[in-house]
Amino acid sequence: MAPGESGGDDQRWMRAALDAARDAKRAGEVPVGAVIVRDGAVLSAASNRTVRDQDATAHAETLAVRDACAALGEWRLTGCTLYVTLEPCAMCAGAIVLARIDRVVFGAWDDKAGMAGSVEDLLRHRRLNHRPQVAGGVLAEESADLLRAFFRLRRAPNEERPTTGD
Repeated sequence: MAPGESGGDDQRWMRAALDAARDAKRAGEVPVGAVIVRDGAVLSAASNRTVRDQDATAHAETLAVRDACAALGEWRLTGCTLYVTLEPCAMCAGAIVLARIDRVVFGAWDDKAGMAGSVEDLLRHRRLNHRPQVAGGVLAEESADLLRAFFRLRRAPNEERPTTGD
């Protein structure tokens, strides 16, 4: 755990990421949310926008990284922790490494695309020049339940789908 971080802080900030994920769900996006924190303050919060933006790279993590870089006026996010509700994919893991984020905390594991230990561990690959600390499974059930409910509704016949989110 990075200095000044605690399990209570991890849960607090993961709840903020879950709020962002619920925003994505209400917008019809896969409910993934991300928050970047430094020195106890939120630099950025984002949710998936791939459908709204028609942009395959508009994952919560990449958007949060872009916004945090803009907030700081620099591309290195040293001293930052990224909280995300789903284990990062390869693209997002690459952005995390390139941005030099110190720590990644995620909720649900992703057995199909996760790059923090599920499919591979790109975040901590021994040949990379930067390897963040990683803590997985924080509020994992809440994160996984949100995703399961979203996909269950998406697979339901149209007449069974509710007209409003959350």
